[in-house]
Order: sequence, then C-alpha cells, then structure tokens
Amino acid sequence: MVVSPGQTNNMMTNSNNQMAATAISQQQQIQMNNATSTKFSDNYDVKEELGKGAFSVVRRCVHKATNMEFAAKIINTRKLSSRDFQKLEREARICRKLKHSNIVRLHDSIQEEGFHYLVFDLVTGGELFEDIVAREFYSEADASQCIQQILESIAYCHDNSVVHRDLKPENLLLASRAKGASVKLADFGLAIEVKGEDEAWYGFAGTPGYLSPEVLKKDPYGKPVDIWACGVILYILLVGYPPFWDEDQLRLYAQIKNGAYDYPTPEWDTVTPEAKALIDAMLTLNPKKRITAQEALKVPWICDRQRVASMMHRQDTVDCLRKFNARRKLKGAILTTMIATRNMSSRNLLNKKDVPPSTIKESTESSQTIDDSDGLGTSSTADKAQKQEIVRVTQQLLDAISCKDFDSFSKLCDPNLTCFEPETLGNLIEGMDFHKFYFVNGPQILPGSDKQHQIHTTLLNPNVHLMGDEGACIAYIRLTQYIDRFGEARTCQAQETRVWKKRNGNWYCIHTHRSGAGELSCVFAGSSGGGSAQTPPLQQNSYQNFH
Repeated sequence: MVVSPGQTNNMMTNSNNQMAATAISQQQQIQMNNATSTKFSDNYDVKEELGKGAFSVVRRCVHKATNMEFAAKIINTRKLSSRDFQKLEREARICRKLKHSNIVRLHDSIQEEGFHYLVFDLVTGGELFEDIVAREFYSEADASQCIQQILESIAYCHDNSVVHRDLKPENLLLASRAKGASVKLADFGLAIEVKGEDEAWYGFAGTPGYLSPEVLKKDPYGKPVDIWACGVILYILLVGYPPFWDEDQLRLYAQIKNGAYDYPTPEWDTVTPEAKALIDAMLTLNPKKRITAQEALKVPWICDRQRVASMMHRQDTVDCLRKFNARRKLKGAILTTMIATRNMSSRNLLNKKDVPPSTIKESTESSQTIDDSDGLGTSSTADKAQKQEIVRVTQQLLDAISCKDFDSFSKLCDPNLTCFEPETLGNLIEGMDFHKFYFVNGPQILPGSDKQHQIHTTLLNPNVHLMGDEGACIAYIRLTQYIDRFGEARTCQAQETRVWKKRNGNWYCIHTHRSGAGELSCVFAGSSGGGSAQTPPLQQNSYQNFH
C-alpha cells in the first residue's frame, strides 16, 4: 500500500497532454536505466519517509533523469521468509501488468542484496474516506461516483485475471488533494492471479468485515469476492457505518455467512431504492448469482447518476463516517504497535548467540498461535507463564474497578492510559482523570454490604497475544453480576481489549478498548440517590451496535 502526507501537488499543474507526454517519456527513461543499472541509488534520490510497515518503509524518491517524484516501497528481504519472498514476487508481477488510471501504478522494480524496491505513483490525496468527512457537501451521487471508480479498477483487474482480495477503506486513495481527484486502488499484497472464471481455494485472506461468505466457509472462490467487498464499501459510503458489525469475530462471521444486514430507519429512508438494489446485488450470498463489476457499471444509478441518484446532502453520513474512521484508525495503530514490538523482540533474540534456533522460531510465531481451549496458546512454558500473568493482572484490575478502589486501579495503569469505549463518545481519551470521575462519582457501594458480594466480575475466554518480552494484548468478555437498588441480581457483559507494557518488572495497562454495556450500568452497578442500574437494552441493528 502506498501512503503519502500530500506534500507535493505540483504535478497537478500541468495540462493533461503534458502529463501524458511526461509519463510516456518518464517510463521510457526508467526502462532505459533498468537496462544499464540495477542499483536503486543510481536512478533515484531518496527523500523523507511517508509510511512504515512490519518489513518495509515507504519513502518519497526523485528519479534523477526526469526529476519526477514517486513513492518507493523499500522491503528488507533479509527479514522475509521464503514464503513471504514468493508473495513479494507475486505482488510485483501483478502490479507490473496493471496500468489503469484508478490503480496506483508500479513504475519500477529493483532488487538488490538484502532489499527490494518497488517504485509506485506518488499519491498525495490521502484516503478517500478521510477526504469525504472533510467535504462541505456529500451526497448519494458523490457515493455513486466513488464506487464507479472503484468498480472501474476492479473490472480492469478481473479482465486481467487478477483478484485483489483486500478491498477496504485503507486501500482506497486519492491521486491528489485537488477537488475531483481520481480514486486510486492500492496494495496488491494479497492479490492473486486466476484462470478466467474458475474458482479454487486460494487460502483464507482479507480483512474480517469485508470477507465474503464463500471465503469464511472455505469454499472455492474467485472474482466475486471483490464484488462482495465493494458492496460493503458502498453501504458504508451511503450511511457511514458497515452492514456487518460485531466486536466478537465469530458473531461477525456468522452475520456475513447468513447475509444478515438490513436498512434501518431513519438513515436509510433517504437512500434511493436503486442504491439499495445495487448493494443487494453485490451482497448476494451465492457468488455465481452476484453481480459482476462490468454489470454494476451499467446500472443506471452509476452510469446515469445525475438522473437517478439523490443530490441531497448527507450530513449524518459524514458524522457517522468520521466516527468509523476514528475507530478503524485506532485499531490499525494498535495492530501496528503489536507487530513492531513483536518484530523488535525477534531481532533482539536473533542477536543472542546462545539462543537455539528452535527458541527463535517459537518466539516469532507464538503471538499468532492461540489455543481456543484456554486462550493461552501452544507456545513455550515461559510464554504460557507470561500469558497467565497477564490474565492475573487483568483480573486484579477488574477487581479494583468492582470495588471502586482507585488507588489499586491507578497502580496497575500507566499515567497516560488511553481508552476508547462507549462513554468516550467515539473519542480517544488519554490520562487517568476520565476514569477517576467514575470512581468518585459513580453509584456507591451499599452501606454495610460486602463489596466482594455486591459486585462480582468474571473474565471469560481470555485470548493473550505476547508482544515480545515486555508487551502483551489481552481480549476477553467481561461478565459482571451485581445487586441493583431493589435487591435483585442482574448480569451484563462487555467485550474488552487491554494492552499491557512491562516496566521495571511490573505490568501496566497502557490502553483499553471496550464495547458493550456502559460504565455506570455495568461496572459500578448499585444505587445512589434515586438512580437505578438497568441491564442495557439489546442492540437491534448494525447502526445501533456500531455506536
């Protein structure tokens, strides 16, 4: 995937003819250079960093002969397994043959000892979804124009026997920050080559919320998986939240396999029937009956949008999309931190001469291996002990919350603890003051009652991922039993994720992510004054569940 902070827009100043001529001469020059030199530094000057991945870094670079700017994805091949290296070669091979105005184009591929350089278009407009929330006006017709460009890129891929397999907002970029800039499909790291309309099992790949039913069922699949993802994206473009949503991945997958989505009121009341019909055609469970990219491009809602699509401004969609962007960015940041920490630990281990290779292999793979029976994984004895310790300190933290013991709670948390939960209303909060408010002002423990018996918290299905020797992430279900002000026993639950960091021999919680019951209704249940705690109502649809 190519990312850019949008620092260079000067390329947009030339006319279309000048740009086309420059592009042709530029490509000829690059091809000529490749014929005489295989060193990246002979052809390009490397500039500032634009983005970073687990095994690669993206930098702006300038082609010496033409002074044209590009984005170079620099992969450290020393860190790649033989399988990863094969994937890299496949990505380069696929990208070389894709030359379309709505696809981030690969202009050059240079391999040196220890590094592989992929030179792409420098796209400066950022993500499509981020651009939408910054617009003053956004309508159904705008959504139609966006999905048309996405479908154009997918139709081209499918015509060239390529399936992308990872269509999602992060891979939909804009060529520039200019108004009306074209949408660019990026990141072909999971793309595969297929034979015509044939279907086969190519492996489980993609991003959870955008996976098709046939992939989840491990059935043979092909081009229709991209159309399913387009349907999910179009749904989001129209209302700002996804058709399938659940913090629990198994329940999310069940929704997808059953095609369990709807068009809840009131936000869908203002969407035209033609738009909904296209979504239904894309989210058809049977891949053989699913609409193709070429067929979708001929639908009047797309090819005749000025007459069919609504021009009404959709402010609620923009507001909801802003929250959706914040949520996925946060999850992406957490995942990047986990991967980076794990890789750092692996490098440190490799530098230790007395560590046997078998131990190194275990350390690099254990964070990906989870045993469903206990959530502690099939790893080494030391890893299991560390995972058990994470479960233990997490339970201690939950006990401190149940007892309203802020001192014990604060001793287990980093002072700069960040959180993303229902009470933050879609915002990322940093620091302890937010949490202290609930300890001080929440419903009090009933006078004369036993704290341990009035509120009881159980940690269910813990899944622990180690991030090196000094980091860990735990996901679990938090089941809370309590006595309400009328003396009746109640139960509620929430899904939580906590990130822990070890410092000076002690574990500290540095981030928490929670969905489900609210803090007052679930954690500090009880009575204070005239208030009463109630079990939160069942969430009825994707929109309510997302919020």
